Amino acid sequence: MTATPSTPPTSPAETPGAPLRIGVLGAARIAPSALIRPAAKLPAAVVTAVAARDPERARSFAAKHGIGTVHPDYQALLDDPDLDAVYNPLPNALHAEWTLKALAAGKHVLCEKPFTANAAEARAVADAAEASGRVVMEAFHYRYHPLAARLREIVDSGELGTIRSVRTAMCFPLPVFGDIRYSYPLGGGALMDGGCYALHLLRLLGGAAQGTPEVVSAEAKLHGPDVDRAMTAELRFPGGASGRITASLWSRRLLDFSATVRGDAGELRVVNYLAPQLFHRLTVRTAAGRRRERVPGGHTYTYQLRAFTEAVLNGGPVLTPAEDAVATMGLIDDVYRAAGLRPRGQ
Repeated sequence: MTATPSTPPTSPAETPGAPLRIGVLGAARIAPSALIRPAAKLPAAVVTAVAARDPERARSFAAKHGIGTVHPDYQALLDDPDLDAVYNPLPNALHAEWTLKALAAGKHVLCEKPFTANAAEARAVADAAEASGRVVMEAFHYRYHPLAARLREIVDSGELGTIRSVRTAMCFPLPVFGDIRYSYPLGGGALMDGGCYALHLLRLLGGAAQGTPEVVSAEAKLHGPDVDRAMTAELRFPGGASGRITASLWSRRLLDFSATVRGDAGELRVVNYLAPQLFHRLTVRTAAGRRRERVPGGHTYTYQLRAFTEAVLNGGPVLTPAEDAVATMGLIDDVYRAAGLRPRGQ
């Protein structure tokens, strides 16, 4: 897939004080939580348009959420000169195609995770993003909450000593087997859905001192041909630490959003890194004793949208850029191969 970036005229969003005007590709269930409600809290962002495969669904979605413009299809939304950016919550298999088309139309993109169907697509998008000069952010919302920064700070501080192992999990029950997350053609699977969080967090907590890990082995429990309902993988960091991820949509391990980092001088454990504004527990054990920390903060999606608008309007930092997504998608491909399965989109 390729995209030829365009250079549109300066938009109102590039004028100081004007809000970022965002369109939604698809009337997805996640859009209200991830975009619409956060935008209502942020003066710098406004959701002004939507398009969906079913025009009636788009009209109903727009009416429910106070969105002023309904486009007949995705391309019409991208061609709207009154939009500065798009939110892409389409099925995983469509992420690369429509992010590339958005970049070609001169739009900034907030793309849901996983970034693409596979690493080759992620590389194509990252290259197009670099060429376009547009902001492309992968929507790992947890990364923008202060808790994620605190976890990295503890690991980087050295109080745990030399890191020996990193374990991360993202498990929740989804017994609706007709859901698109169980569809291979649409880029489904437990590793794609929750496992991408587990891999991303594994890289965050082990990467600074240990480098990018490699996959050693993986085991999948299948819902159907090539579609994993659960996945475990063993990894190894260049610095010698071991890694393990566990992800599931349907298994005995029903609900687990946790991470454990063990070093030769201590251990960190966090429960509910995904939505810490609801509840979380952070525990650190060292020779000095055991302590619990509470990291205050609002909704993860609000932090994420604020970061996206700041990046577009003021050149603020992007913690989950396209280039970073290439590394995560490469690991996802490698886990699938190690488990004897095809990467998505192949």
